[in-house]
Amino acid sequence: MITRHAVRALWPLVLGFLALVASAILSIWLSGRQDVATDWVRHTLEVENRLNVIHRLMLDAESGQRGYLLSGQSTYLRPYRDAIDRLPTELEALNVATRDNPRQQASLAVLKHASQAKLSELGGSIEMVRLGRPADAVAIMRSGAGQRYMDRLVEILRGMADEEDSLLARRRAYANWISFAVRAALFVSAILVVLLAVFSVRQSARRVVELEGSNQRLREEAAARISAQSEVRQLQKMEAVGQLTGGIAHDFNNMLAIIIGSLDMARRRLSGREPAGAVRYIDGAIEGAERAATLTSRLLAFSRRQPLEPKVIDANRLVAGMSEMFRRTLGDNIRVETVLAGGLWPICADPAQVESALLNLAVNARDAMPDGGKLTIETGNAELDDAYARLHDEVTAGQYAVLSITDTGAGMSAEVMSRAFDPFYTTKEIGRGTGLGLSQVFGFLKQSNGHIKIYSEVGAGTTVKLYFPRHVGAVAADPVGSAVAQMPPGAADEVILVVEDEGAVRRMSVDALRDLGYTVIHASDGEQALARMEASPGIRLLFTDIMMPGMNGRELAERAQAIRPDLKVLYTTGYTRNAIVHNGMVDYGIAFLPKPFSLQSLARKTREVLDA
Repeated sequence: MITRHAVRALWPLVLGFLALVASAILSIWLSGRQDVATDWVRHTLEVENRLNVIHRLMLDAESGQRGYLLSGQSTYLRPYRDAIDRLPTELEALNVATRDNPRQQASLAVLKHASQAKLSELGGSIEMVRLGRPADAVAIMRSGAGQRYMDRLVEILRGMADEEDSLLARRRAYANWISFAVRAALFVSAILVVLLAVFSVRQSARRVVELEGSNQRLREEAAARISAQSEVRQLQKMEAVGQLTGGIAHDFNNMLAIIIGSLDMARRRLSGREPAGAVRYIDGAIEGAERAATLTSRLLAFSRRQPLEPKVIDANRLVAGMSEMFRRTLGDNIRVETVLAGGLWPICADPAQVESALLNLAVNARDAMPDGGKLTIETGNAELDDAYARLHDEVTAGQYAVLSITDTGAGMSAEVMSRAFDPFYTTKEIGRGTGLGLSQVFGFLKQSNGHIKIYSEVGAGTTVKLYFPRHVGAVAADPVGSAVAQMPPGAADEVILVVEDEGAVRRMSVDALRDLGYTVIHASDGEQALARMEASPGIRLLFTDIMMPGMNGRELAERAQAIRPDLKVLYTTGYTRNAIVHNGMVDYGIAFLPKPFSLQSLARKTREVLDA
């Protein structure tokens, strides 16, 4: 029970806290005013920059006119045409930037008239030369009208610049005052924090009994969480395994890129006169390499390092579109039923990975029903509260769209469920499973900020629920599919620069692109690639690895596009923790082709980037 003495002892703490809150609110308000003042200073500098651009355009136009009058060569008219094209845009931008200043608006009206008059004078003399009347053009220039127009333009621009300089001085003074006030408020806040800390330390000795009561409540809460400790330990174990498998998958992907690419090239070069079975052997090797690529993809998914390209999707529409795929995959003895909820919340996830997760779970369900049965795919909305989140690691309370897959198979024991997400753990006989299906689904859900839960009893079937965070916003319409050639060819005038530090991968990529019809230049590192760029101005596409010693692929692309702004870039890598993937998501607007890739996927992606 709190005594009157304890209440009186708390008053200084309450008053100090209120003073600290007031100081913090004042600091936040002053910080906001500081941002406003800084924006006004930046605004003034923008207006002055616009004025300088207009002045430069007019000077360049006049220089171009005079060069044309002296030489008669139309190339000198480029600055004049540039001024005609850009001046309306610059004047409109200046109009928008000075709408808050009536005086500047008035000056701008005069500036528009004077600039038009000057351009008309320049255009008149140019037209005289085009009509074969150079003497008349020289007479116009010598009349002094052009100089008067330019002097008037300079006078107007100088006046507007002076007005902005005056505004800049006042705005900087105000910004400096606000900055001083912010520092003062922060200093006062710091003093209050120190005083409150001293007072709190002195009071702590008197609150031992109250803290003991709080500790007792904490012990009771900790007892309630004991049931979740095994799940936490499991997640920690899986994270450790994931870090290991992520590194291994990176090396595998580089090796598989060479194997798959080389086999694709070999198959394309078959003439039909090879020994019997040659095609079958190559197809078998490709199938094995692709299965290895799928394995590494699942390893990356489990370790939460696969590159995701999330989109806002309607899960009902996605499930409905997979119905035929489920029936073909599961066979006639499995009855598939879908129950789609009305008003299902949209989700933001990688649609290809969502489909892969559902297909993985459906195949697991089929294997659990060898004599046939029923598979139900259901959608719905759910809210996970704080109590549920506390009992499940890496779960955030909130609203979720749920995809449930239920089978009528043999079910799982508690021991099997506790290890269901372990990589390479499987209850199937040898040759029927890798033990990575559920691990892949688990990694994908966690990487998408979601949650997965298994409910099962031996002999009663299994339900797996996939929870995806609700996305607030509209669902984008399905893109209209376009017929794309299986192996879209390139052209000899389309030049591609391949940059790859791994020699065998580089040679394979170069040979593949040349086989598709492109002209290919290659480099082994960023510096060599930049030198190739300087020497070959016709390069249209940069195809670069990300993880390279020295300059990485993202840095190379930025420097290359600074030289050639129209250059298109296609990235590739066998490992996703790099410069274009953040939090497991491929950066917006980035073209990415993961290793290993087939010749067909290389052809399609290259064509897509070049035609974008």
